Amino acid sequence: MSALAQNSPGPAISVNPAADQHPISPYIYGMAEYGVTPKYQAAARLSVMRWGGDGTSRYNWIVDSSNAGFDWYFMGGDGNASPVPSAEPDALVAADNATNTSTLLTIPIIPYINNSAAWSCSFPVSVYGAQQATNPYVFPNGQTCGNSIASNGTQLLDSNIPVNNVANTPATQAAWVQHLVAKFGPGIKGGGVRFYQLDNEPFGWSNTHRDIMPNGATYATISTLGAEYAAAVKQQDGSALIFGPSDFTLGGWIGTPSQQNNLFAGQYYLQQMAAAGHANGRRLLDSFDEHYYFNFTDVTSQLASTRTLWDPTYNGGTWVEKYWFDGPMQLIPRFQQWIAQYYPGTRLSFSEYSIDSGHKLVTDAIAEADVLGIFGREQVALATMWNPPQPTDPIAFSFLLFRNVNGKGLAFGSTSVQTVSDDQGEVSAYAALQGPGALTLVLINKTTSNLTTPIRIAGQTGTTNAAFYSYGNADLTAIHKLANVPFSAGTGNVTLPAYSMNMLVILLD
Repeated sequence: MSALAQNSPGPAISVNPAADQHPISPYIYGMAEYGVTPKYQAAARLSVMRWGGDGTSRYNWIVDSSNAGFDWYFMGGDGNASPVPSAEPDALVAADNATNTSTLLTIPIIPYINNSAAWSCSFPVSVYGAQQATNPYVFPNGQTCGNSIASNGTQLLDSNIPVNNVANTPATQAAWVQHLVAKFGPGIKGGGVRFYQLDNEPFGWSNTHRDIMPNGATYATISTLGAEYAAAVKQQDGSALIFGPSDFTLGGWIGTPSQQNNLFAGQYYLQQMAAAGHANGRRLLDSFDEHYYFNFTDVTSQLASTRTLWDPTYNGGTWVEKYWFDGPMQLIPRFQQWIAQYYPGTRLSFSEYSIDSGHKLVTDAIAEADVLGIFGREQVALATMWNPPQPTDPIAFSFLLFRNVNGKGLAFGSTSVQTVSDDQGEVSAYAALQGPGALTLVLINKTTSNLTTPIRIAGQTGTTNAAFYSYGNADLTAIHKLANVPFSAGTGNVTLPAYSMNMLVILLD
């Protein structure tokens, strides 16, 4: 596509290195730990790895196993005859420490957790009868395991929860944190677990974990459980940072307002956690954490969907915008306003998000780069992308652009500064100071044309040649260093390849 692209004038970019300065959290460059290769983790200098998702809600650290719930036939255990307590998370923390990566670990707060490492399932056909689907691979004690939906479509109920589950308690999870502190040290020292997430998508328990929670949980219950388990974690490691409620896109943010003081679930949760923290004499929630899956149907809407994070003029067309928010999502400012009103001082994070089409497109890479730029500009504290890519997938290069663009550790700066694109829909622009004398500027061309874009950097009088790195459709296998871009008195012009993400490294006067 880029070979046929025509050169066109691009929007002007204005940068003021002295204005709107604020730190960029290093923890926005994270991923879920499933499937990330150690080599890529080190190369991309991923700052956080998350151990989370549906499969961690019922994890029992003592038997080092969980139950997959509705995601996979309610299978419990892993068949290990000699389980080692906390073996899987311990291995992750150790691996993260080896690459100077922080760990975000999920603490179950759901009322029941798995009780044995031996294979089991909640709905064996021998007990509950024929079901719409069964596990074709694993047969615990010769049993065929069903998906909990009878052949006629009826939702089955687990008639004996204690067979495969044991009651979860704050004391159980406190003992786990005690184990982690003893093994790795407290989180504040860098070797221990610094971030703990309070379960996973709790408003969806009635679906994912319908065997043990057929009626789900109200946000009053979710908030109460969250406060109890947060206090238990903090008692064992006062330096630990707690994230919650970590609920699912759209519905999980809203809950049932009539049961929540006529508030959205996120607002109510912040209100209740603030009250619980006051009663406890310490902060129990450090980061208001939610999940976000971007809504798009094609490459055009994919690239535009990043605007739902911040733009007060852009409506993504979701039902939550139409029926609940009464207008554009502007998600980050909205969540920040909730925090300011109900629990000031709480950070904002997205422990699960994705803008990946799954088709290994260049637009996946440039959309993800746009998201990373927005997270830094809008002061998000932590973010971990779901469904990590293979190292050769286009989206994998988005993290390399920001964290290791030249393969030798050159990264986007750590202090965000004022950056304006005359047309953010064509070219997104993000700038940051990298130490006292250098500016890094990320420019994302969202169009199918090569754009010649003028750049103006305020306060500059001298001449310099900016290093220019680019990734785009011309070669999806590598980031390339292109010819330097000359600047004189803070002014320069750069031609951005069609559908590309680019970084300029500019020495300042």
